[in-house]
Amino acid sequence: MSKSDDAEVVNTIQPVEESSTAQPPLQGKKLSWNKLRRYDSLDIESNKFESTHGNRTQQAAGWSVILHLAFQSIGVVYGDIGTSPLYVYSSTFTDGIKHNDDILGVLSLIIYTITLIPLIKYVFIVLRANDNGDGGTFALYSLICRYAKVGLIPSRQVEDADISNFQLELPNNRVKRASRVKSSLEKSRFAKYFLLIASMLGTSMVIGDGVLTPSISVLSAVSGLKEATSSITEGKIVWISVAILVLLFSFQRFGTDKVGYTFAPIISIWFLMISGIGVYNFIKFDPTVIKALNPQYIVEYFKRNKKDAWISLGGAVLAITGTEAMFADLGHFSVRSIQISMCGITYPSLILAYIGQASFLRKNSDMVASTFYKSIPHGIYWPMFVVAVMAAIIASQAMISGAFSIIQQSLALGCFPRVKVVHTSAKYEGQVYIPEVNYILMLACVAVTVAFKTTTKIGNAYGIAVVFVMTLTSALVILVMIMIWKINILLVILYILIIGSVELLYLSSVLYKFDEGGYLPLAFAVFLMVIMFIWNDVYRRKYYYELDHKVSPAEVKEIIDSANVCRIPGFAIFYSELVQGIPPIFKHYAENVPALHSVLVFVSIKSLPMSKVPVEERFLFRRVQPNELNMFRCVVRYGYTDMQNEQEPFERILVERLKEFIRDDSLYSAVVQNVEEKNGGEGSDDETANGEYVNIEGKKVNNERQIEAMGREIDVLDRAWGAGVVHLMGENEVIAAKGANIGKKVVIDYAFNFIRRNLRQTEKVFDIPHQRLLKVGMTYEL
Repeated sequence: MSKSDDAEVVNTIQPVEESSTAQPPLQGKKLSWNKLRRYDSLDIESNKFESTHGNRTQQAAGWSVILHLAFQSIGVVYGDIGTSPLYVYSSTFTDGIKHNDDILGVLSLIIYTITLIPLIKYVFIVLRANDNGDGGTFALYSLICRYAKVGLIPSRQVEDADISNFQLELPNNRVKRASRVKSSLEKSRFAKYFLLIASMLGTSMVIGDGVLTPSISVLSAVSGLKEATSSITEGKIVWISVAILVLLFSFQRFGTDKVGYTFAPIISIWFLMISGIGVYNFIKFDPTVIKALNPQYIVEYFKRNKKDAWISLGGAVLAITGTEAMFADLGHFSVRSIQISMCGITYPSLILAYIGQASFLRKNSDMVASTFYKSIPHGIYWPMFVVAVMAAIIASQAMISGAFSIIQQSLALGCFPRVKVVHTSAKYEGQVYIPEVNYILMLACVAVTVAFKTTTKIGNAYGIAVVFVMTLTSALVILVMIMIWKINILLVILYILIIGSVELLYLSSVLYKFDEGGYLPLAFAVFLMVIMFIWNDVYRRKYYYELDHKVSPAEVKEIIDSANVCRIPGFAIFYSELVQGIPPIFKHYAENVPALHSVLVFVSIKSLPMSKVPVEERFLFRRVQPNELNMFRCVVRYGYTDMQNEQEPFERILVERLKEFIRDDSLYSAVVQNVEEKNGGEGSDDETANGEYVNIEGKKVNNERQIEAMGREIDVLDRAWGAGVVHLMGENEVIAAKGANIGKKVVIDYAFNFIRRNLRQTEKVFDIPHQRLLKVGMTYEL
């Protein structure tokens, strides 16, 4: 709350006489004078302070929960990568197989790509770079923002570092590299914008995956009907796919918890069947394909095919589509659960499936265009077709859930327009559903399916989205490795040379097919990035405007003392985004409505660059001096996965926390007074120097005045609460300042205001009751 969490409660300070006040006795603390001196970063721009960090701790989940989540993750995370065998070989050999050993070269390529990227990079490296259990591009960005001051909004407070989940380990004296990188990032405005834009691009690409995954997976599965009957035309396959997609997106509102338990058995059956068919084909057709474990076949494949081999990488990379879902969906599950399900089920099943298809193609190279369905034994064709369609539907779930998670993160960090976030599970944190985004994804997905009709062009588009996200994730993870993990630089170089070079090679290949459908995810990402950047840019401009025009303490006193202003019974909550000082809209309100409630709290809802803020550390209060004004400032701190409209009304929680602050503040005043009396009226520098504690254990401390003042203040608060609560919210109209250039006018006057008018308003996001809401209008010239 308002004091350092490091202070220990050691005893109760007993008053000289029993007080008639019914309030509980003040709790004593053992405090040093330097702990009593506190910065007030609700007034001072806090990014001037250096944070002090400790070691981060996480509570490990029980094995029962981990295994449940591992089972659920099979249905949610791996549907996409699990259904890749439907189309990988046909997408790689688009012009047919020219040499029989090319099959071994591509198989070797697939095996080592799956081993390097999904298994080694994501499961054993990237998943460790989580933000208190949450993954995705913005989780990495928030982790970097907590460690280095690279955020573009100056709302960082020194008190934020006291939150237990916020803490990170600072670089030690032996490792200076982390400090140098951190310092370089903090000094470079270009680096700050680059990190923000890279995070936005990664987010946009993940959302793009949420559009392309359903299209390619469902179309691939439904196309199996053509193998069974000639009466099914391409047009019918498209419309059957559209109907399935609409049903899939309609199912999202039930949440990841129910979706996971529903889908996990089906995907488990899918993995069992594709691995079983793989073993069958391996034994029946050509067991010698096991030679592909030798990477020499990759080298020979490139020697024989040269440029064509490089182009074919765009098809081979589809074997790892959906890999980013393991990281983006991490908030729905846990690191250990993802590791168990990937290593125990997904990885071996996929390897067996690709080996089996390669064995089949060695004897049937002319059937490469429909490898998956042709390789199924005749007796189980229809059961396999049904499971394939169901698995393809489920495959879409991975990136849809990932899109929801990553949008929630960017929303909380001021990088996405306001949308409603629904928490769908009381058992598992981080499982969310966003209605507006769900409908937009559904419409975009249907449009892509109808427009492209076949998987070939969608595959070209899909490859670009997949590899772009992976490359951006690697760039951010390298920063985490250097600055936060502080691992040996040789290991970082090894990561860049092996994994980084593989990803760049794949990226160069998929970009080659830019004009053959590859433009789609980039166009979609640019569109989303424009929206996100406009929102974030104006959001920052508004914050700086309020910071530059904040109301000083002297102006507050002047407003209250004005003969035109009267105090009326009631409790008022004044919402603002400003965490340092009092927003300018308060002065505007007082000038136009000269009546202030008996208790007034300026509340700033602040999102921290972290996943969760413990409830007991969420509220940070300060007084507006003098105390007789009964005015307070409060910063309510949330992480990007915290629920902001809890079951209990926000106003009730606020009042309870305010009472706790008043009691704690009375203790603080009593201890300060006794320290000063003990040291002749001033804090002792000697005590600060030698680290001695001011020990007030067992002493009779005369704090009757503090108890009486506390009782009166809480009584005023209770009467104001009983008279009724009013929520005051700024309805800020933002316009470009006079003389602004045409670009700035377009961004602020048209683009931003169009987005703001057509999306959810703040009172809906925070569930503020309309009958007690008063909006205060003011125009900001930015």
